[in-house]
Amino acid sequence: MSEQSTMHLYLNSAKERIDEMDAALASFEVGATEAKAESMVKADQIIADLKKRRDDFQAQLKTQAEAGEAAWARAKPELDKHWAGFETQMKTYFEGTAKQIEQQQATFKDIAAAQGKAWRDAAERFREAAGKVAGARTTDLDAALKQLKSDASLAEARLQKLKQAGSESWSVLSAALAESRKSFDQASRAAWDTLRGSGTKS
Repeated sequence: MSEQSTMHLYLNSAKERIDEMDAALASFEVGATEAKAESMVKADQIIADLKKRRDDFQAQLKTQAEAGEAAWARAKPELDKHWAGFETQMKTYFEGTAKQIEQQQATFKDIAAAQGKAWRDAAERFREAAGKVAGARTTDLDAALKQLKSDASLAEARLQKLKQAGSESWSVLSAALAESRKSFDQASRAAWDTLRGSGTKS
């Protein structure tokens, strides 16, 4: 895979994580305003920690985006560690909130919406890059774009089912989001592999 295509994969994945972090934080901030005074202090502390984790992730992302593919490969475990810390802190937040189920559902809906947007944005970026490729492989690129959009629809449908259920535990919701995230990474890789096979440098 060309370095530029690999960078697209890393950037798509990292941007999707940041969008999820932002969605979770926005949901938590709404929930914190409805909390009782004693639990509000704890919620504010956790939200502050989550913001710091998100900001650290963004700062590291920016540094790596400017450094190139080799730096990305070295930094990926550290970015994954930041993401895991963010997820653990989200779980801690849920355990400390009085309206746990309602907050979990609201956060899940917000994160699922962020994931859906990430899928659509990735498909659009791929479509734009594929549009720059002239040649006989446009049928393959069209098929790859169609598959990426199809995978996005399937992921959104699975998340929509959980949104409607309304009573799942955070571990079930979190697992569904993780599966969607994994599908996103795999679908993006497949699409960009097809683009690379078309001889593009984009």
